[in-house]
Amino acid sequence: MRPAFMIESRRGRLVATALHSGHDLRPEVADVIALDDATRLREEDPGTDRVTAIAPIRVVAHRSRFEVDLNRPRHEAIYRHPDDAWGLEVWRETPPDEVVARSLDIYDRFYEAMASQFDALAADGAFLVLDLHSYNHRRDDALRSPGSEEANPEVNVGTGTLDRDRWAPVVERFIDTLGRQEVCGHRIDVRENVRFRGGHFARWAHRSHRDSVVVLAVELKKVFMDEWSGEIDLEHLDQLRCALAAAVPAVLDALGECR
Repeated sequence: MRPAFMIESRRGRLVATALHSGHDLRPEVADVIALDDATRLREEDPGTDRVTAIAPIRVVAHRSRFEVDLNRPRHEAIYRHPDDAWGLEVWRETPPDEVVARSLDIYDRFYEAMASQFDALAADGAFLVLDLHSYNHRRDDALRSPGSEEANPEVNVGTGTLDRDRWAPVVERFIDTLGRQEVCGHRIDVRENVRFRGGHFARWAHRSHRDSVVVLAVELKKVFMDEWSGEIDLEHLDQLRCALAAAVPAVLDALGECR
């Protein structure tokens, strides 16, 4: 079985994470989970691992968020009740304590590894993290109309956990530069804190390395895939990846100007 997560590190000031891209389950978790593959996949972020290729430092979760959610506080990292998981009945039976403990061990190892990685980066100055996610806009029914464009930007940039005043040039350069990129014949609709403001991972990073790290929680609307079947339009996704890559140099310049 693949490791629970992967950290690929080369020299650079950009980190890209895909914390919800994983779909794997340990056999002991699969034995007690109630959800089928399709339901899990609909709430995971398939394809975001592919987008991390824009960065020299890549962090990719291979395990499903239904085994352990690396973007929630530790006490909420295991979905115990339907309210934790969009109303879904996650478990056929309550997972044994030892199974939960092994899932939380993954969580602890992940944050220990990220603390070490961020310590090393912070020793050389400021760095940028693009925390990549995706979100559903046809949640109620595959055949119904999607959610309104007004309430569902193509790219939602979550900045609710960072010092917005201090890092304003970075945020604004990212939104402006990415918003001037074209994907599938149109400019990308990029807006800030419309659907999401950033999760636990961003909050943890800003607390633990507040003088060095800027985490932008980048939520891609699932227009690049059929969120009900899980089928990805790879050409569309790769255009999004290229658009993000094109925005990075200007954003890193803005980061340098903030020091």
